[in-house]
Amino acid sequence: MVTTTAPASTTDGGRAERMGRRALVRVRSMFGAPTLNAALLLGTTMFLVAFGLIMVLSSSSVESYVANASFFTDFAKQGAFAAIGIVLMLLAARMPATIWQRLAWIGVGLGIALQMLVFTPLGFGANGNRNWIGIGGFSLQPSEFVKVALCVWLAMIMTRKQKRIDSFWQAWIPAAPVAGLSIGLVLLGSDLGTVVIMVMLSLGALWFAGVKWWHLLLPIAGLVLLAVPVVLSSPSRVRRISAFVQGCTDADYYSGCWQQLHGTWALSAGGLFGVGLGNSRAKWSWLPEADNDYIFAIIGEELGLLGAAVVLALFALLAWTMLRIVRQATLQMTRVVTGAATVWLIGQAIVNIGVVLGLLPVLGVPLPFISSGGSQLIAALLIIGIVLSLERVDNPRYRGELPARG
Repeated sequence: MVTTTAPASTTDGGRAERMGRRALVRVRSMFGAPTLNAALLLGTTMFLVAFGLIMVLSSSSVESYVANASFFTDFAKQGAFAAIGIVLMLLAARMPATIWQRLAWIGVGLGIALQMLVFTPLGFGANGNRNWIGIGGFSLQPSEFVKVALCVWLAMIMTRKQKRIDSFWQAWIPAAPVAGLSIGLVLLGSDLGTVVIMVMLSLGALWFAGVKWWHLLLPIAGLVLLAVPVVLSSPSRVRRISAFVQGCTDADYYSGCWQQLHGTWALSAGGLFGVGLGNSRAKWSWLPEADNDYIFAIIGEELGLLGAAVVLALFALLAWTMLRIVRQATLQMTRVVTGAATVWLIGQAIVNIGVVLGLLPVLGVPLPFISSGGSQLIAALLIIGIVLSLERVDNPRYRGELPARG
């Protein structure tokens, strides 16, 4: 009997071809053409960031000149933060999706540690909130990065417990203690606005993970009861809520109503088309936080109802895209991270705009991607990058190998 063997060159060639095809799959997964969801998410985010830089330049120019003798100082800082955030977003988007589960515990631990530094000599406060740390001339708001860490960590926990979350205790342990510690540290710094967003984020993560709605009712009821003494413990919060419920009087003008009234007047001055970009009157020291919490009022004043409607449409498109990713996701990690990020970013936008419109009592939360502030912008861009990373590997286009060649 004569046996034959394939020539070594043929065997080596087949092995090389298989290795090449596997490498091609990896390269395609890493650098392949974006899906519609990814393109929409990235495009909308970048448009919001660019629009935000324009509005920060316009709204901060007067205060920047008064403080620094330059119209562009605050804008330059925000531009630098935007550049850092975009680089981090793109790097995160190219990361293997498996890395986020491995980094979840490290991220939440580091976030809690940074938040605890707020209560050391490194920490400082502003407007009654102690929620920042200063290092070498730079300031950082750790709670913004705790939001990112909670999104990823809660998704990791809910992924590992995916088959057991029908149980009340399995759903809440250890989610409640870790999230509660993170939120409690922010509450100790009296930043109620950030606390509200973090609570919404955490509940949203559990909801998108598939936790039964009646398992959420008891904790929500407990949080509502806890909110009463928290609000009553701060005279400034009581004044703001009283002004919201009872309406502003002449006696409240200089205390609880100044910002709310001047924000409303700025919006009403804009009309349909606005007074023109850069022509706001409210930013001339009439409206506090004109480039931050109340930047939507400047948008309405300078760009009118049409400009404000464009901003609302952009956030609606962002919400639709992220919910589309949630609906199409096959992996629990993708679903929960994207769902929690949606509740965070869109919920915070709704709260910010609702405050400016007078539909909610005054809470100090910025408008995502648009308001000035480095920590909030970098954190928001980072979570978008993580969502893009997870969406890429969860897409059927990149989950399997390329079809065999005939």
